[in-house]
Amino acid sequence: MSRTNKWIVRVCFLVWITILYSYLKQPPFNFLVLNTFLAYIPIELSFHIDNFKPKNIIIFWLLVVVWLLFYPNTPYLLTDLFHLSLLNPYGTNGLLRLDDIMWLKFTLLLTSTIFSTLLGLWGLDTIANAIAARLHAKNLVFKHSIVIVLTFLASVGIFIGRFLRIHTIYLFLTPELFIRPLMNMWSRPAIIFIILLTVVQLVFYYTLKLIQNSGNRPHINQNDESNQK
Repeated sequence: MSRTNKWIVRVCFLVWITILYSYLKQPPFNFLVLNTFLAYIPIELSFHIDNFKPKNIIIFWLLVVVWLLFYPNTPYLLTDLFHLSLLNPYGTNGLLRLDDIMWLKFTLLLTSTIFSTLLGLWGLDTIANAIAARLHAKNLVFKHSIVIVLTFLASVGIFIGRFLRIHTIYLFLTPELFIRPLMNMWSRPAIIFIILLTVVQLVFYYTLKLIQNSGNRPHINQNDESNQK
């Protein structure tokens, strides 16, 4: 991503968070302001990591670890979509209500989720490429394995945030309170949730890759096709 586009993303997030704060100050949707800000942190971190920077290998891996700790906050927004049920979207006749406030909140929640998730997946791809480059691994299978592992870890982080209600910052403030629930959280429902969220993220990721690769294919005009025949 170019430097100009990175600044466009930064400005868009600043404006968007301001809009969210203006319209969602009161419960139950005020959570979206903080969650969108937390989703932006790993996106900003991914702007500073690629195949060539940071040059210092120790700083590189430290940034990757910090990015990984915050990255689950981005796809975490996907689970916030369940809060749409708080809008009571159906009227007494069983049909969707045509209420402007309801659809405004729907737009705010959905826009935050889609915008953050797509940019977060771009960051995931950037980090995976950077890790593969630093390890001098050119095998595509290895690179995709990195994506799957990072996505799985992100799903674990989503579970921790959603069901254990433990925020990333707790790992730095009270690590003992973070590690103990993590060791005891594994159950059949937890594992199924983590697997399903991993699948959802990978579907988004590979759909984006499919679109990106289709757009990067060289254009061949009809005359060239005729000459080749």
